Amino acid sequence: MGCLIRLALQNDAGDISAIISRALREANAEDYTKEIIERIERNFGPSAIIQLIDKRTVFVATINDRVVGTASLDGAAVQTIVVNPNVQGEGIGKRLMAQIERTARERGISVLTLASSITAVSFYTQVGFRAVRDSYYGDERTITMERSLD
Repeated sequence: MGCLIRLALQNDAGDISAIISRALREANAEDYTKEIIERIERNFGPSAIIQLIDKRTVFVATINDRVVGTASLDGAAVQTIVVNPNVQGEGIGKRLMAQIERTARERGISVLTLASSITAVSFYTQVGFRAVRDSYYGDERTITMERSLD
C-alpha cells in the first residue's frame, strides 16, 4: 500500500482539517448529533491545526504523498487519531498508533491516556486500551481510556 508515517508540517493543516471533518461527518454521524459534530469540527479548522502542530507531536500517514490520516501525542495523552474514511480498515490507524507508542516510549512515558469517541472505542480496544470512565461535555459523551506501555 505504500503508507508512510511522518511528522506533520504546517502545510499539511488543510489536509488534516479536511480528513477530520470528513471522518466526523461520515464515521461519527451514527453516534453523535449534527450539532455535536459541528461543534467538534469548529475546533479543527486549518488555523487550529497549525497551532496544534506547534504544541503537540503530530504525525500524518501518507499514501503517494497524500495525507490520509493523522495522530498526535500531547504529553502522555493520545489525541486526534483520524483516518480518511476511504482507507479506514486498512491498518493505517494501527500504524499511526504504533508510531505514537514508539514516541511515548522514547520519552519515558509508561501509560498513555485518551478520550475516545463512542465510534472509536472498538479500535482503541483492539490496540490495547481499556475503558476507565465515561465523561460528558454537555451532551457529548467520551470514554476515557488508557494503556500501559510496559
